Formats: sequence, structure tokens, C-alpha cells
Amino acid sequence: MAPPRPAHVQRGGRGVRRDPHRDGARHSDLRGLVRTERTVARPPPAITGSDLEDALVALSARNVYKIFGRQPKKIIERLKQGVDRDDLKHMGTAAVIDASFDVDPGEIFVVMGLSGSGKSTLIRTLNGLHPATAGSIEIDGVDLAKAPAAQIREIRRKKISMVFQHFALLPHLTVLQNAAYGLEIQGVAKAERLERAREAVELTGLGGWQDSVPAQLSGGMQQRVGLARALSADTEILLMDEAFSALDPLIRREMQDQLVELQTTLGKTIVFITHDLNEAVRLGDRIAVMRDGRIVQIDTGEKILSDPADDYVARFIADVDRSRVITAGSLMQRPAATVWAGSGPAEALRTLKNEQVSAAYVVDRRRILKGSVYDDELLEAQRRQVSTIDGLVHEDNTAVNVDTPISEVFAPAAEARLAVAVTDDDDKLLGVVPRISLLQAMVPPETDDHTDVVAEESAPETTDAETTDVEAAAATDAGTATTEEATR
Repeated sequence: MAPPRPAHVQRGGRGVRRDPHRDGARHSDLRGLVRTERTVARPPPAITGSDLEDALVALSARNVYKIFGRQPKKIIERLKQGVDRDDLKHMGTAAVIDASFDVDPGEIFVVMGLSGSGKSTLIRTLNGLHPATAGSIEIDGVDLAKAPAAQIREIRRKKISMVFQHFALLPHLTVLQNAAYGLEIQGVAKAERLERAREAVELTGLGGWQDSVPAQLSGGMQQRVGLARALSADTEILLMDEAFSALDPLIRREMQDQLVELQTTLGKTIVFITHDLNEAVRLGDRIAVMRDGRIVQIDTGEKILSDPADDYVARFIADVDRSRVITAGSLMQRPAATVWAGSGPAEALRTLKNEQVSAAYVVDRRRILKGSVYDDELLEAQRRQVSTIDGLVHEDNTAVNVDTPISEVFAPAAEARLAVAVTDDDDKLLGVVPRISLLQAMVPPETDDHTDVVAEESAPETTDAETTDVEAAAATDAGTATTEEATR
């Protein structure tokens, strides 16, 4: 059983039970998660009792530290006393400091930060390539921080796969053979591993290239091979470390689209590392923002944009395209007035007068949106002694779904006489988005500190030598490195 979930650690993903200690509501749609609570990493109270039975997660990290140096215990002790990590550089490097989070089954959990923030070191602690100095990392009930090496290797082979930034393909093997290499290391029979690899190659759009070698492929195609290799292993969890960062912008966008498409089909649990906020909000169900080895906020991209945890996060997100992240649901307000379908003109006019508006949306008893009515037409109908407003309802009103990004709301807002209606998947009226709210949403939050966000002068998260060693270790476990890397 996973250790108690801190109250500040929110949950995401699809098809999982709600955390009883979080008030934020969420929609089940993949791209439409909306939460109402900001998450800042702080020491939280534990959850006890029956709540633990409801806390099902794919991966659980608690108070994880990763210290490089000869005095790790002393560094951790000083950090807990509040000493800044920069003041401890003479003792070693605190790459990850007190990181706690859960990743739910089927969730894309993005870890984002600048160079030196600790994100790449963190992801390597999740599969034991960088053993955690302190804390716990649980996968399927096994704490990798305490498990023996043989058990960790077994988890890498059967439970968790990794996709590296630089592809890590074996140059003398074909696409199909590279995709099957992890299964070969596992000892899977040749016929079965080739069949599973062939399915993964087809899924990633490389069906016509399975007999080609990496040198014959573009960068994007090579990255697809790396993804196919991870998929063929059929592990529950995928770790993707800057997987698309080396690609050209257009190819990168294609790979992002493909990952989202694959996720809707396969429902893998994915931890994705990136320094690109636009990529993070495009892919992630939730995003963890790191700075100086610490997680400073965990939330949906939309919530991070609308309610950043501190000035650092606010400056970090200043240049993101807010219109593609913020949804209509996060801006909607209660309608000033609604009129029941079947009402008489006099009753409808009285409603408009009481709320001092000239028009209103019409809903039935289930609050299904039927259209809109206007005061001038209601007055004329009253003079003609029309019994109901049914013939006056304009059914061509523009409405948007609660999960619609506001980039798609501006056009309807420009044409509509009323604030844009927001509905759920059953056309039930949930609220309205006034034009002024759209404009205000495009303005980044003000910050008190106007210093620029720059990469700190700390030691890099993972040096080139460390990266080579790490990828070589992964190759030995699951076939994810080149021949040269595996030899080192």
C-alpha cells in the first residue's frame, strides 16, 4: 500500500476516484481538467483511516531528496533547517529537495523547469537510475529507495519504460529490431517480441519503415522508434525525458499530437519532462513546476496560468499563449437572468426588468439551453397578447462547451448580443462568459518582483557523463541505449 497522501498532493488522470481531501472539481475529459485549488509543495498532514483505501495511484513519491556529494545526510539536515542550497555547494549538490507527488493511472504528469531545476534528476530517481538519497518512491507497492538492485531491474523491465531525448537507438538494428530490443532483453520469445514490436511500430506510424536502420530515418522518425520500443514493452508507466526537445518545431508538434492520440487509446501513465511551458500545457493533465530542486506548484496548466503560486511561476509563464490553455469553464459567471421555456411574455419581461437586462437565455426545467429572448420582441408579443414566449425564442444563439479554450470563444463573443453561453456535454446551461472576462484573461497576473527568470548558476541536473552512464544502465535493463553507451 502506498504511504499516506499529503493533502497538498493533488490527483489527476482519468477514471480515478476523487481525493476526499481536495475540494477542486474536475471534468473527465482528457483536455478539460479544471481544478479550483492552487497547490504549493509544503509539509502536509497525513491522510489516515479509510481514506487510504481510496488513494489508488500508479506512482507515489514522498519527501524525495537526491544529493550529489560526500556529505548527503548533513546536506539534507541543513536543508530541513532552512539553509539555502546555494550555501551548501561546498558540501555537494542538492539536485532534488523534498519532492512529493502522486501520479494516477492514465495521467500525463509533466515536470517542468529551467536548466538546473532538478527535473531530469527527479525523473531518474523514479526508476532507480539515480537512487534517491532519502524519501520513498513506490511503484506497485515496491519502494525503489529501499529495494535491492535485482528487484529494481525487474521493475524497469516489466513496470516502467524510459524514452530519452537523443533516441538511444542501436544503429545496426532495423526499426523493428530496435522496437523489439527491450523484449529481447526480457527474454521474450522471438516470434512474440517481433509481433509486439510490429504492433508498436504501426501505432507510431512507422509501418512502412520497419526494415530500415536509424541512419535512414529523420529525427522525428527516430524518436518514434524510441517511443515504439517503450510501447512494445507494454509497461504501465512511461518516463519521457525531454523526449521531443531535439526535434524541429513542426516535427515536435506532430509528436505531441501523436502522443495525445496514443494516450487516448492506450491510457498509459506518463511522466513527461520538459522546459517548454507550451509543450507542458499542451500535453499535461497536471504540471509540476520545479525551481532550485524543489517543486513549487502542482496544478493544471489552466490553474497555473490563472493562479500562479508565486512570482517565480508568474514570470515563468508570462509568455505562454494563454488563450489556448484557459477554458470557458474557468471564466464563466452566473447568468444575470434566465427565463423558463413556456413562460408568458409578461413574466419574461418582469424577469428582465428585475435584473435590469434587455435579453436573457431560455432554459427548460432541466436547464437545457433552448435559446434567447429580447425585451423589444417580448413587448410586442405582450401587446399582441401572445400566451407564451415559445415562438419568440432565438435558437441560433452561440454556445460553447465548458472545456472550450478561450481562443475559440472570441469569435462567438464578437457576434453574440448576450454574453456567450457555456454548456456541458448535455447542453445544460452552466454559465456565461462576458466579453470583459475574455479580455482580462489574456493579461498575465502582476508580480511584485520584476527580475527576469534565468537559469540558476547551479550544477547541471545531469552531466553529459552521467547521462551516458544512465542511458547505458537503461540499455542493459530494457534496451534503450546505443551500443557505445551500453558498453561504457
